[in-house]
Amino acid sequence: MSTYERPAENEFRTIEQAIWAAPPHRLAEVANGLVGRYANGGDAGILLIDYRQAFLVPTVPGRQDVPVDNTLPGRAFASQRIAWEPAREDGGRLVHLPLSVQGERLGVLTVSLPDGGPGWLEDFAIVVARALKMADQGTDLFRRIRRRTRLTLAAEIQWELLPAPSCDAAEFHFAGQLEPAYAVWGDNFDWAASEERLTLTVSNGMGSGTDAAVLTHLAISALRNARRSGGDLVEQAALADQTLYARHRGERHVDTLLLDFELATGRVRAVDAGSPLIFRVRGGAAESIRFDAQMPLGMFGDTRYAVEEFTVEPGDRLVVVSDGVHAALSPSGVPFARSALARALRATRMQEPPEAVRTMIRYFLDFHDDTEPADDAVIVCLDWTGRAAGPGADEPGRADGPVSGGV
Repeated sequence: MSTYERPAENEFRTIEQAIWAAPPHRLAEVANGLVGRYANGGDAGILLIDYRQAFLVPTVPGRQDVPVDNTLPGRAFASQRIAWEPAREDGGRLVHLPLSVQGERLGVLTVSLPDGGPGWLEDFAIVVARALKMADQGTDLFRRIRRRTRLTLAAEIQWELLPAPSCDAAEFHFAGQLEPAYAVWGDNFDWAASEERLTLTVSNGMGSGTDAAVLTHLAISALRNARRSGGDLVEQAALADQTLYARHRGERHVDTLLLDFELATGRVRAVDAGSPLIFRVRGGAAESIRFDAQMPLGMFGDTRYAVEEFTVEPGDRLVVVSDGVHAALSPSGVPFARSALARALRATRMQEPPEAVRTMIRYFLDFHDDTEPADDAVIVCLDWTGRAAGPGADEPGRADGPVSGGV
């Protein structure tokens, strides 16, 4: 069978069945064997993105990690397009195919083909990516592979709490990242989407180490409990406030920005309970969106939170950063928010959210001139594409909300 051809339908069904039947810890091995069998003996390897999203880590022991920047596998990962190596003298070529599920970027499938094009390999990569997503719940193997150094206990807590770090939907494209990836403590983000709404929160637990991680874990669990019980933003904030106060009596709190997007109209409801800041990039210009300051979660236990509103329009980009980003100081004492943040927003305006977040993290780290940041950080980026308005839907952008100041 030529590698230009997809296997016959019954053969491809056999391939799919073999992938889904593989034990979670043997999925990569089975996928490699299937490529060898159905692609004229071609070798294959799955590379998973590490926690910092800087390297692609092979699942095959003994192979070297591959940087995302300035490599063809990295180009396939960053662009989410197939990347080809130059042809060898024998006519064979290496091809790199992105592995992603609904916008969550898992890694790259690298295949050495004796000749020909990818053909059915694109469909194969889709199946492998979905199987990887499911297999990750049944084994520690892939989590072990992805960590290039040991996670601190606080970071383990935070990464286990985290939802998918990126997502593509009809109305929005989203990505977020924690830093330091292997030693983050109190910063986190959470999101959930339904047919009509997207809820997004960015949180910063007080303190450091496992104390901060456990505090944030409790806050996000309370927010989720209220949300999954049908509570609106005010009810979510109130339950988290009461829960934290009952445990810590106001001595520890969590700064949180809560956002609820109405997918049909672009109307956004917000509760600002702390230090994360939000910026909107529209028409190439970035501006901060300011809200009335309200008490962080857990300060008093009976705070009455108020909802404010603004709107997003198709083409808008929202960037949310914790105080570990906007309040960071360079070694010479210059605030990151003074000019470096604006440069990072401009430099990433043409990138998709996952790449924009990676680039902003690099700006943030370079800003410290090889010194360790004093605080952990989270950066979240959301591009709004919007939904076609139905009969009676409100016009997006009609009530523009409390915007102030350029960046």
